[in-house]
Amino acid sequence: MTRESVGVVGAGSWGTTLAKMVGENGHDTRIWAFEPEVREEINSEHRNSRYVPDALLADTVRATGDLQEICERCRFLLMAVPSHVFRKVAFEMGNHLDGEHVIVHCTKGIEQETFKRMSEVLREETCVRKIGVLAGPNLAGELALRQPAGTLVASKFDEAVKLAQRFLHSSYFRVYGGADVVGAEVGGAFKNIVAVAAGIVDGLQLGDNTKALLLTRGLSEMARYGDSLGAGVLTFGGMAGIGDLMATCASPRSRNHQVGERLGRGETLEQIQAGMFMVAEGVKTARSVHAYARYRGLELPIVHAVHGLLYEGKTVKEAVEELMSRDMRQEFAELRL
Repeated sequence: MTRESVGVVGAGSWGTTLAKMVGENGHDTRIWAFEPEVREEINSEHRNSRYVPDALLADTVRATGDLQEICERCRFLLMAVPSHVFRKVAFEMGNHLDGEHVIVHCTKGIEQETFKRMSEVLREETCVRKIGVLAGPNLAGELALRQPAGTLVASKFDEAVKLAQRFLHSSYFRVYGGADVVGAEVGGAFKNIVAVAAGIVDGLQLGDNTKALLLTRGLSEMARYGDSLGAGVLTFGGMAGIGDLMATCASPRSRNHQVGERLGRGETLEQIQAGMFMVAEGVKTARSVHAYARYRGLELPIVHAVHGLLYEGKTVKEAVEELMSRDMRQEFAELRL
């Protein structure tokens, strides 16, 4: 087996789309899929109709249910599993990885119990040190249709950035490099919380002024949270910050936006989740970030409002009134600019 093959761990909408792009670039691609029926369809029909119905995969993409196989075959790995199973999958991969592997994770979430970022989980559960993160305005459905887009790959290791660019860059997908792993991970995770709030704005049929206020203040909270973790504030003005925020908060394709829109229309979280088979990371991330903010004494009003709606029985009307009645303050208070 060659170590030059590319592995994608996770066959949801994002993992399948990543495998599609790598395969279209002519690279031998192995994708790990948990569900047997997904593996069967990918290998027999070159499709994953459950998660990305518009995508036709190249013949170079093959599915497997064996993590050992994908780790031994592929030196470069893209991880695209939900945050709540990330540690378990990383642990299972750990026995089959060595110091030569390079992992770029594409999971936009924070671990609930520990407040840890996915790169921290990888360092704890595997021996791999060449770790990076991919984050940006990357809606899987649009990329499956080859619509032009871009992303950021951030890593302390140049090799991780260069390999990601080599395998993913194409005529419709630009891959920018960076070194701020913390900022990229915070941006990718935090924007999902704001996207839930943006969906509520649309569910209430409020206007562009309201949406602009929400996104601007949401970006400020993102930067405040990231700053507390040591992120570079400028990162939030790029692909992983404002770029991802704009796409996720505006698109009806966004699962987090869909959750918020249905909340705005009066549905409960339980009703919404009962009808969803894909993960809306913002629902879980709101709980993690809210708990961390309380622990650190961070002022994150939008996060607190979304958490109140999701977990404390607060009504949409109460949340909006609380946000709009807050005391006046300086726009960039508490940020190191």
